[in-house]
Amino acid sequence: MKTNRNLLLSLFLIMNMMLMGQTYHLLIGTYTDPGKSKGIYSYNINMNSGIFKPIQVVSGISNPSYINIAADGKFVYAVSESEKGSEACAFAFNRLTGKLKPLNCSLTQSGGPCYISSTSKNVFTANYGGGSLSVFGRKSDGSLTPVLQVIQHVGKSINRERQNEPHVHQVYPTPDGKYLLANDLGTDKISIYQYHPESNKNILTIYDSLTVKLGSGPRHATFSSDGRRLYLVHEIDATVSVLSYHNGKLRIIQQTTVDRNDGKINRGADVHLSPDERFAYITNRGTANNISCFAVGKDGKLTFINQVPTEGDGPRNFAITPDGKYIFVGHQFSNSIVIFKRNEKSGKLIDTGKRIELGAPVCLKFY
Repeated sequence: MKTNRNLLLSLFLIMNMMLMGQTYHLLIGTYTDPGKSKGIYSYNINMNSGIFKPIQVVSGISNPSYINIAADGKFVYAVSESEKGSEACAFAFNRLTGKLKPLNCSLTQSGGPCYISSTSKNVFTANYGGGSLSVFGRKSDGSLTPVLQVIQHVGKSINRERQNEPHVHQVYPTPDGKYLLANDLGTDKISIYQYHPESNKNILTIYDSLTVKLGSGPRHATFSSDGRRLYLVHEIDATVSVLSYHNGKLRIIQQTTVDRNDGKINRGADVHLSPDERFAYITNRGTANNISCFAVGKDGKLTFINQVPTEGDGPRNFAITPDGKYIFVGHQFSNSIVIFKRNEKSGKLIDTGKRIELGAPVCLKFY
């Protein structure tokens, strides 16, 4: 009897672990202006039961369209896009409960912030509308100082509709912690800034820049875990660049595309690597509304595998579950998050049919 009891207990524990393995925790940034969402959402996701349980919504913030979870997991930072004065906002974060507590907000002193990142010392925003980046200090309690530095970009590129002025779309630290990169859609440049975390004035100083394909519109990028490769998606022509990185220097080693000649409008959006870094995924908006899968070679270069519809309108941002089993794609215009199952061997995606209905989701972060 004791053996049977132990066997049943072991089976119960195994089943419980399997169920827990399909449970995820998700933060979602949204656009509040359409009136379909209230702010930043926190969710518990159980893929086995199909129950997606909202934990909290933090309201009162205008258009928290992009969020960042600090490396220590104790704080969350969000942009707040507002015509009355855009801000960067700080929150204390309890990862066990999934709840956020507002700390403070500081003016970016530039319009249209669309991306936010952080280090242990500072928080940075990319200001698309203002064509600049803003730098804030992080206090010991996680709150933000007033803006310490605003760097204004200048210039333009060849697309008369989209590139008559700078549009900074992403600011992000390099893995070595020595530099910060800024992708400028309006000038077709990646600016490389030397990072001085102990300074209170000239925290960022220009070090170098790289001009990419003219008219491409560099948007979002992600580093490989070893910091040697950078994968960059361009919004305007939906091309993809693979770059090498070493000590503040970037070099393009491959150009490819997500456009499969289907006659639709392509607008590259977001790029992420699978946890094992064997595959890269890239979302594509416009009228295409699809996601592409590429195999990552030993040299870091990409080989196209397949492309599937995202089953929604405006797949602006997506996130891969920490275990690599699923991809969640947020659709800004059709107000849904579509969940795909990943084949971890082939990289291909299958629509699970499961959806989270939510107004204008544009940034997804698992924690």
